[in-house]
Amino acid sequence: MTTITISGSPGSGKTTVAKLLEKKLGIKHIYTGEIFRKMAEEHNMSLQEFGSYCEKHREIDEQIDRYQLDVLKKGNVILEGRIAGWIAYHNNIPAIKILLDADLETRTKRIMKREDGTPTEKKQEILRREKSEAFRYKKYYNIDINDKSIYDLVIDSSHKTPDKIVDIITKKILREKN
Repeated sequence: MTTITISGSPGSGKTTVAKLLEKKLGIKHIYTGEIFRKMAEEHNMSLQEFGSYCEKHREIDEQIDRYQLDVLKKGNVILEGRIAGWIAYHNNIPAIKILLDADLETRTKRIMKREDGTPTEKKQEILRREKSEAFRYKKYYNIDINDKSIYDLVIDSSHKTPDKIVDIITKKILREKN
């Protein structure tokens, strides 16, 4: 049974890599960002507005994080979420914790492919979102989102193809099993 967490900043390639891993390994992928997006829609807010709203409504993050914890406890899953690795770490759940990151320019270009807006607007949205998340995770859980020490594998995805990243991860999984 393999449990994998994939965390990372917006536009780092988490979803693409998680979907490829799901196909390659035959392990179910769960995307917690989708839950956050649906909740933002239900509140008729943009992601940025909803992030700001969450700064004053801790119960929303707690609800999403309880869901992630339940998923991790069941195991044999690829859980993609900004603090999925931290949730596994804080709850002593055996998981291969992966962090993907990329430079801001690369992340902006990736997000521009799937969302409308100008590069300047997208950069500002990314930075506001990251600031809001860092604030909430520190305030609610005393998590420093920039602390990479808990991860088993940290990959800069700026200049790597998703297939190359999947190869790196699968090699790590094989080493962990042996």
